[in-house]
Amino acid sequence: MLPLPRLLFPQSLLCTISNPHPLSLLTSTTSSRRITALSQSRQQAAAIPSESAVRDFWQWLSDEGVANSSSSPPPVKPEFVPEGLGLVAQRDITKNEVVVEVPKKLWINPDTVAASDIRRVCGGLKPWVAIALFLLREKALGLASSWRPYLDILPRATDSPIFWSEEELSEIQGTQLLSTIMGVKEFVQSEFIKVEDDVILPNKDLFPSPITFNDFLWAFGILRSRAFPRLRGENLALIPLADLINHSSSITSEDSFWEIKEKGFFSRELIFSLRTPIYVKAGDQVYIQYDLAKSNAELALDYGFIESRPDREVYTLTLEITESDPFYGDKLDIAETNGIGETAYFDVILGSPLPPSMLPYLRLVALGGADAFLLESIFRNSVWGHLELPVSRANEETICRVVRDACKSALSAYHTTIEEGQAYPLLEI
Repeated sequence: MLPLPRLLFPQSLLCTISNPHPLSLLTSTTSSRRITALSQSRQQAAAIPSESAVRDFWQWLSDEGVANSSSSPPPVKPEFVPEGLGLVAQRDITKNEVVVEVPKKLWINPDTVAASDIRRVCGGLKPWVAIALFLLREKALGLASSWRPYLDILPRATDSPIFWSEEELSEIQGTQLLSTIMGVKEFVQSEFIKVEDDVILPNKDLFPSPITFNDFLWAFGILRSRAFPRLRGENLALIPLADLINHSSSITSEDSFWEIKEKGFFSRELIFSLRTPIYVKAGDQVYIQYDLAKSNAELALDYGFIESRPDREVYTLTLEITESDPFYGDKLDIAETNGIGETAYFDVILGSPLPPSMLPYLRLVALGGADAFLLESIFRNSVWGHLELPVSRANEETICRVVRDACKSALSAYHTTIEEGQAYPLLEI
């Protein structure tokens, strides 16, 4: 019997910092508006650094040679903007002009941890866990930390829904994002319990101040929201100043806007170089595109905002070959031969064709009865080609029924209708 597609999220999502994997979310207009409205209300409630903290941060950068520019004034400075803090042009900036260069000595990455006082207790930890502990320890040191000017401008919480209250989370009931959020928080909590038992509590000399789960979740959220693409996993890094740049949906260029390069022809010092993808007038904010490939769920989970672009609207359909299937072994062999496994995740994008392997996999899972002859070894090398077309009327009716029932099941999880949601006062944004 074909199993009902389960509305789950991949386990690898729980490790997105070290193992990025697409997240997915089916957002109705109602859910989209709720996420946007909640995000906007939280921006006002989030702690914005003081003007003195921003001045101290800029002075710190100047002392370290980052804010000193051969041109006067420097291309950008950190200023208060609607998003919180951002990079504002101090003069007209041409397209592709370098606006920020940060030397490696100011990056916070695994090498930073390895050179710190906690290096001896961080061996074997996941990079993000080690950096999270470093952030928390330096934060607890206060004025004694050389990183204080940077830490003082970091928000107490991001707009990510991992920081939402239960009441706020109830506004996205029925979405896959909600179950993903809960799963991510469970994952972070499990990591915290392990590192608390193995590292924090046995080393009070290094961690004299209590570290709570909420502290650890804060560090996770900071890393998730501020790390640049490709600077994750083993290469995870925070880049002060550069990480203040905000996102704009109007920028659709897929060209890389940053690079890591050597400072000069005869220097081995690495620098992070950030460019503007468009011309920017003096006084305007410099923006980039965070990631065109991210779904709205990824944007919401990482940064706390979503976009109205149809290709951001994604729903993950989870299918599996159950062990109770009498043809389990044959079906699994065929699936694995074609690059899929016992469980498969298919992202259905609004307004786009279905994933090319989705229907063949559905037909494979539903295969049985008079159609089971296709599972014989003689057809093993050609069966996938047969599955790209309808196998039989019964097989097609089965997969249509299963997908329809799965959609009904997903919709039933919402606690309001679209009409009721549109009338909800929180939607006034």
